[in-house]
Amino acid sequence: MSKVMTSTPTIPLYLTLERGIISISKTFAWINLALIGVIIVQVIMRKVFANGQISLEELQWHLYATAVMFGTAYAQVNNLHVRVDLFYHKFSERKRALVDLIGLLFLAIPFVVVVILHSYDFAYESWRVNESSSSPAGLPYRWLIKSVIPLSFILLLLSMLARILRSLETLFKGAKNGSE
Repeated sequence: MSKVMTSTPTIPLYLTLERGIISISKTFAWINLALIGVIIVQVIMRKVFANGQISLEELQWHLYATAVMFGTAYAQVNNLHVRVDLFYHKFSERKRALVDLIGLLFLAIPFVVVVILHSYDFAYESWRVNESSSSPAGLPYRWLIKSVIPLSFILLLLSMLARILRSLETLFKGAKNGSE
């Protein structure tokens, strides 16, 4: 009796990471809708009723910071980050992958790791003392927004690892195919 061996196609790890990061980032992108609503309410309260709320102002920067910080991982995965270059766009796919790899390994990842390490203690201390706004009318739970820093940078680190894996695949496939 002969066994038929079937194997499921494997999905590269970087694609799995990228899909997860995109999903998480798109979920956090909805924060922008809430941000617009809070800004509209705050403007109406301040301009029409002469009654601005400090808690709404703080909520605005909390929402904005959260959307931006989780958006960086999305930008990294989709290669939408800002580049200042003169030659990169003229490089072959393999050379771009090499430049990305070097930049990520020697510039971006060390920075992100330092931010994660330092922001963890920053957020932990805020949790420990149940930090809230220094303004009497401000928001409680300041630790919540401070926790966004290490969490979003961990997501950014994962997106950089996905980019590294993608770059390595480009380098090795390019080498195998004899293409540049």
